[in-house]
Amino acid sequence: MQTNLSEATQRLKRANEAESILRACVHCGFCNATCPTYQLLGSELDGPRGRIYLIKQVLEGQPVSEKTQLHLDRCLSCCNCETTCPSGVRYHALLDIGRAEVERRVTRPVRERLLRAGLRHVVSRPTAFAALLGVGRTVRSLLPEALRNKIPFASPTAISRSPVRHARHVLMLEGCVQPSLAPNTNAAAARVLDRLGISVTPAPKVGCCGANEYHLNAQDAGLGRARRNIDAWWPAIEAGAEAIVISASGCGAFVKEYGDLLRFDLAYAEKARRVSTLARDLVEVVAAEPLDAFTRVTGRRIAFHCPCTLQHAQRLGGAVEGVLSRLGFELTSVANANLCCGSAGTYSLTQPEIARQLRDNKLDALEADYPDAIVSANIGCQTHLNSAGRSHVMHWIELVEALLSPEQERI
Repeated sequence: MQTNLSEATQRLKRANEAESILRACVHCGFCNATCPTYQLLGSELDGPRGRIYLIKQVLEGQPVSEKTQLHLDRCLSCCNCETTCPSGVRYHALLDIGRAEVERRVTRPVRERLLRAGLRHVVSRPTAFAALLGVGRTVRSLLPEALRNKIPFASPTAISRSPVRHARHVLMLEGCVQPSLAPNTNAAAARVLDRLGISVTPAPKVGCCGANEYHLNAQDAGLGRARRNIDAWWPAIEAGAEAIVISASGCGAFVKEYGDLLRFDLAYAEKARRVSTLARDLVEVVAAEPLDAFTRVTGRRIAFHCPCTLQHAQRLGGAVEGVLSRLGFELTSVANANLCCGSAGTYSLTQPEIARQLRDNKLDALEADYPDAIVSANIGCQTHLNSAGRSHVMHWIELVEALLSPEQERI
């Protein structure tokens, strides 16, 4: 694709990157075939190819409008198009660049600004989120339906964690909303890792990964959180932590990009690359170990929803299914398993109608083969799918934790 970037765009730090991505696109349209919003809306501008043209126009200095912003907002950032693209176009990076420039040039309506500011400042702060969640449960019946359905009726009781006792040790990202919405996920992960001979070293100063703010176009704030996490992890990394384990695939995808996103920061570039190198989705760690300490199951059929951030961003499609199969679970067939469920971080709150359609389509596919349980690998997907009030969705590690054999405990 030919480009003619404006003088203003050429002064951006990522100008060369944007131009390289644009020129890699041969506008073949294969991406539209796997784009969830294009399939629902049928509009060229609501597919990757159309959005690339819009971003090209923005970066070439052409007029930008609220319509441009809307079409970019409607993108789920699911990266399905990147899996499909025969030219290797790094669409998600171009989208970040384009969205930031549009945000600078177009003033949003007050209602949108308030919603996005609230999501940035509440979701990214675990203590504030937990407090607001408690209030939300109290006044649940008074809230708008889109928000009401996101709030679980009761707070789960967290299972106990294993103590630090092994020579092998890893760090773990606790996350921002997961400790309140699904506290058993990381507790179960720690117990499974303990049985595999790996201890989780606490890192209490680590907070939100930064993805929430970054993808709401508060990119500087998101990178600021990345820097704080790097500082909090660094002493344990220097002490020999072998990995940073992340049970929420959305967070894992973002942490793995720290090195790329902070490459212009001379103070953090090298450390960020090191952190990204150490970042592991939970399934990468579990799949690499023998599973002798777990009992095997027979006749239990599981439907797995593979989050976009796991299969497209991290390219780990099939990894969780492989672990569950090793333990004896039977995986059901899920139609259109490559498509997004509509969660996409805060997308289900900023674009509720599209998100609801995608959610219901995904649940139809997951429920079609009548599984005994439905599992996923990302707290956002779990919460969004559960908001339908249909089949309950939990994290896959909870299935594995339930198979721990007490008589085979490793000390």
